[in-house]
Amino acid sequence: MSADVQLARPASMHPTRGYSQFARIKTGDVVYFAGQVPLDPAGALVGPGDFKAQLERVFANLDLAARAAGGSCRDIVKLNYFCVGSVDPALLRHVSEVRDRYVDIERPPASTFVFVSRLVRPEWLVEVEAVGVFAETSA
Repeated sequence: MSADVQLARPASMHPTRGYSQFARIKTGDVVYFAGQVPLDPAGALVGPGDFKAQLERVFANLDLAARAAGGSCRDIVKLNYFCVGSVDPALLRHVSEVRDRYVDIERPPASTFVFVSRLVRPEWLVEVEAVGVFAETSA
């Protein structure tokens, strides 16, 4: 991350695993990413009924979006997860497995994880939106 960003897990707060309590943006270009869903480049669903396969596609799409914006997933400072309530809680371990291949695990993004009754398309099991901070570019 070449922008000036503070990602923190203060000792005065409860310990966290895999996320920071806050992100302070001092310099850099802030980029907001739309919710990424489990669709391949042709628009076809990836992994029908398979939470891990859908999560893999969601993070691959987030990576593609970050690269198109001039950065990478290591520049992500905030993740918001939306997971349908029907997903078996035992499968949630895949979230950190997949996420940790993309983000800076030494300085993990702040994050929020919520369960929802459904997403826009009922076959989607997970959607992830993000905020990234990239090195400032001259216009």
